[in-house]
Amino acid sequence: MSTTERVLTDEMIAAIQALFPRYPTRQAVTLPALHIVNERLRYVPIAAVVEIAKLLNLAPAEVQDTLSFYGFFKQDAPHGRTRAWVCRSVSCALRGGEQVLDHMCHQLGIKPGETTPDGRVTVEFAECLGACDFAPCMLAGKTLYKDLTPEKTDQILQSFE
Repeated sequence: MSTTERVLTDEMIAAIQALFPRYPTRQAVTLPALHIVNERLRYVPIAAVVEIAKLLNLAPAEVQDTLSFYGFFKQDAPHGRTRAWVCRSVSCALRGGEQVLDHMCHQLGIKPGETTPDGRVTVEFAECLGACDFAPCMLAGKTLYKDLTPEKTDQILQSFE
């Protein structure tokens, strides 16, 4: 990467810098900064880690430590435009969560953790979404889908852009 090529846009840098007054230290801005980059790029490449570290006056390893702690962030490639987290907690598993996950993956032609070739959907499993009353469930974007069945997921998958 040449010195003129940047991963962070001016808009991302401004959004991160806007957080500085809200936090006691620059290190405390690490996680929100990662979310800003992830929201825009759908992943956080290593070059972005280096740029965030420079912006926050941290070592890249400090930013990488925060990023790698959370399973939410991807570094190798962008996740799909819709990221579907299917719960596989005990409650969801007992009520058919594994079948829902298998069905969705089969319908999309991918495995858990993969993204459809058109970049539309990434299907992942979550250890718990905290909605046991509505098992099995899935979080896609900001929507919690409840009481899922394979048939319900077919309709939901069609709604993803």
